[in-house]
Amino acid sequence: MELNPGLSYLNTLLYEMPAAYASIEGSSKYPNLHGMVRFYPVTDGVLVNAELYNLPVVSPICSNHVFGFHIHQGTSCSGNAQDPFADAGLHYNPGGCEHPAHGGDLPPLFATHEGFAWSVILSDRFKWGDILGHTVIVHDLPDDFRSQPAGNSGEKIGCGVIQKTTRSPSARME
Repeated sequence: MELNPGLSYLNTLLYEMPAAYASIEGSSKYPNLHGMVRFYPVTDGVLVNAELYNLPVVSPICSNHVFGFHIHQGTSCSGNAQDPFADAGLHYNPGGCEHPAHGGDLPPLFATHEGFAWSVILSDRFKWGDILGHTVIVHDLPDDFRSQPAGNSGEKIGCGVIQKTTRSPSARME
């Protein structure tokens, strides 16, 4: 019996090592922000699993914070005083598409009131090997999915460089 796609994706997340990952660190303004973004190749594209801690918390309770989340074309998380992750570059966009159809456009992250966000999405806008060495950015505002060129997502508050992991069939847990 063949597994349905959802169950197959769940098995991938539970039992497979990711092909690539980005360790996310916050800017100097958000030094406690940290987390991991994992990339799992699957038949239909790439599963992207984001797990972030200590995102900025806002009050009152009804003002949940939503964060922009993108793959950028740059290869470094360095920057300057005005933009601590300036070298992360613009959105990853190998097809030259308008926003929000960039290869690196991802759904927003919804944080809990404790500053935790966890998300899994399936994307066929890139292959995992094509994004190696590029950056993942967390922004302080949600993407509006309209504004050009990048969705008016605000300040870059977290960044990580996508790196290859060591994968092997023997890494599968039974």
